[in-house]
Amino acid sequence: MLERCLGPRRVRQMQRACRHSTVTFLCLFLTLVVLRGTIGAGNNGDANSNNYATFDLSKILVDEPLQNDEKRDPNAPYTLGPKISDWDEQRRQWLRANPDYPNFIRPNKPRVLLVTGSSPKPCENPVGDHYLVKSIKNKIDYCRVHGIEVFYNMALLDAEMAGFWAKLPLIRKLLLSHPEVEFLWWMDSDAMFTDMAFEVPWERYKDSNFVMHGWNEMVYDEKNWIGLNTGSFLLRNCQWSLDILDAWAPMGPKGKIRDEAGKVLTRELKNRPVFEADDQSAMVYLLATGKEKWGDKVYLENAYYLHGYWGILVDRYEEMIENYHPGLGDHRWPLVTHFVGCKPCGKFGDYPVERCLKQMDRAYNFGDNQILQMYGFTHKSLASRRVKRVRNDSSNPIEVKDELGLLHPAFKAIKLPSSS
Repeated sequence: MLERCLGPRRVRQMQRACRHSTVTFLCLFLTLVVLRGTIGAGNNGDANSNNYATFDLSKILVDEPLQNDEKRDPNAPYTLGPKISDWDEQRRQWLRANPDYPNFIRPNKPRVLLVTGSSPKPCENPVGDHYLVKSIKNKIDYCRVHGIEVFYNMALLDAEMAGFWAKLPLIRKLLLSHPEVEFLWWMDSDAMFTDMAFEVPWERYKDSNFVMHGWNEMVYDEKNWIGLNTGSFLLRNCQWSLDILDAWAPMGPKGKIRDEAGKVLTRELKNRPVFEADDQSAMVYLLATGKEKWGDKVYLENAYYLHGYWGILVDRYEEMIENYHPGLGDHRWPLVTHFVGCKPCGKFGDYPVERCLKQMDRAYNFGDNQILQMYGFTHKSLASRRVKRVRNDSSNPIEVKDELGLLHPAFKAIKLPSSS
């Protein structure tokens, strides 16, 4: 009937239109179903269930209370663990039994483990976690170039030793678990490498067990609480180190012990403000009052190549680039820049936030440029996240030499014994 009235051609057009309309309607219906499942569920109170920005992290980041068997007897002296007195012999036997894990990977090149970490909780402000990522990326870059292993910790191994002191139980555990490691290198999360080409002069420290930035006269003569810095230090894996950790730790347990120890440190150390005991002040006190016991194995290095304070250095990076060279180890191009007092992971620091974050970016880019140059790039400026090409690609890429010689440095190569 329709064909007689409208004609066959017109009927076919109408049939195609109906089929297309049916498909369109079906697609629309499915779209509405999907949208209902994702955003329409808001009618039941779940509108923000997929929004990370509005989710309350306290729902999942819940600290479990200590069990009775985990609580320490407050009347018992604090220790990091069972007393060990023959570690050197135990370690010697292990190394002999495991020749595939030598404590020196080549002559005068010890096996080193760099240890750093951060709180198991997110930072108190979002930008802090971003700068933690930059900081660990910076450390990984340096260690990868220099053949150093990395351990990043986010676990509080002992609830008594929170804050300044959390590193001590971790360091002891790693020394005992890795007898193949000759030196453990602790570095705070707010410290960054700024001379990627500098190799630590290990030969200089062959007779030392503890190496950190500091001044002998400030520690031993003045007993100044800032006479050394524990934000970056080297600790040899030996019995002596276990002994000094055992002597260092008793001031650390939080609460009354730490508060009372803080009063002693403020009374005994020059210019120290009144606050609870911290690991740095405790180390100054330990060395100043026990020089005969510890001093001959402690190397206080006051050269800035080992450690530099950001307030002195960051405004001079362009001058360093222009006038000096990396890898030489003089104070004008520090190996490490330490951002003491910035505290980007917390709510409040000791310096203006804008200044801290700006200078941390500059320090990061300063070090990152030394890595990027290996691949022919650099940051547009020390304040820029963007990079630019500084070397054209070549059809003979193996012949291209990076400026600082960091792609395959001699100190990273492992010399295999001859077959003869």
